[in-house]
Amino acid sequence: MKSKILLLEDDYNLSETVCEYFEEEGFDVVCVHDGDDALSKIYEQNFDLLLLDVNVPKKSGFEVLKEVRASGKTTPAIFITSLNSMSSLEEGFLSGCDDYIRKPFEIKELLLRVQTLIKKEFSNKNEVVEISPNVTFNTISNELKSSNEEIKLNLKELKLLKFFLQNPNELLSHERIYDFVWDYDEEYSDNSLRTYIKNLRKILGKDKIVSFKKLGYRFIQE
Repeated sequence: MKSKILLLEDDYNLSETVCEYFEEEGFDVVCVHDGDDALSKIYEQNFDLLLLDVNVPKKSGFEVLKEVRASGKTTPAIFITSLNSMSSLEEGFLSGCDDYIRKPFEIKELLLRVQTLIKKEFSNKNEVVEISPNVTFNTISNELKSSNEEIKLNLKELKLLKFFLQNPNELLSHERIYDFVWDYDEEYSDNSLRTYIKNLRKILGKDKIVSFKKLGYRFIQE
């Protein structure tokens, strides 16, 4: 599964350039051009990272991220802006951003910042996370390998694995899992979740995912 990015940028030429570049680098990019549309997409879909221009119609990038953070979402965010005063920089971080890049910028620099933040989400400085002695997961390419052979997961299983890796040793409620793994317009079921958990246990080891009756699941990572 590709890492998914939301790009909020009202400069259509820049938006197209960034979108094409990141798609060539293996990302899935959703492009929007105003703050209201950005919020709608963020609440409808799950993203691995938000790229937000500050000066956009309807709601500014600052306002968008403040609302996102107020809703409890912690998706990493980078502001793209031509503002260069210290006050705007401070406002950006106070609204909950993780990084900041000023126009004009080298698109390669933006790519490196994006890759760094996405890797950081896994609380691991390495690109490859060792889940168990024989099982690894690449946080950039989303490749799961067992004994150095790639294991194919379906989309839901892969999203579930990413969610566990982002929240190791934490009891995750069924509701949180449903919100992350299923999109807002999809129907979820306990049976489907149990099936995905069962399949992951076969690969990762049955003791890696602990179930708590009526509460949720915990992914064990030493």
